[in-house]
Amino acid sequence: MFGDIEILSLSRSLATYSGARQTVVAENVANADTPGYTAQDLPDFEQAYRSSDTSSEIRRTREGHLGSAEVGGLDVASENQQGEASPNGNNVSLEGELVRAADVRSKHNLALSVYSTSLDILRASIGRGR
Repeated sequence: MFGDIEILSLSRSLATYSGARQTVVAENVANADTPGYTAQDLPDFEQAYRSSDTSSEIRRTREGHLGSAEVGGLDVASENQQGEASPNGNNVSLEGELVRAADVRSKHNLALSVYSTSLDILRASIGRGR
């Protein structure tokens, strides 16, 4: 019944995306000293959300179109960083990963807030407050 309400679907998708992106950030941090490791990231939420929507115009046209790996159903792409790789070939920037982690937390909190507020409005509309 509530799965058809678009705002709930959108906030659930943003929370799922945030969890998947946090996994990628954690893997980058864990491999910060691994020789030859290339930092990974997910495409923007908008792109990931539209590609998961069957009615959307943006679709994967071939395998590996958006990346080579998958986390939580989302394609993971190599991160093209502006800086140089370290002498061992690793290009993970811990500062950059901390910024990404803060962004992920912010988006996850937004998703939870929207979901919670939407449920409060639905409860109020049917006469069942908290």
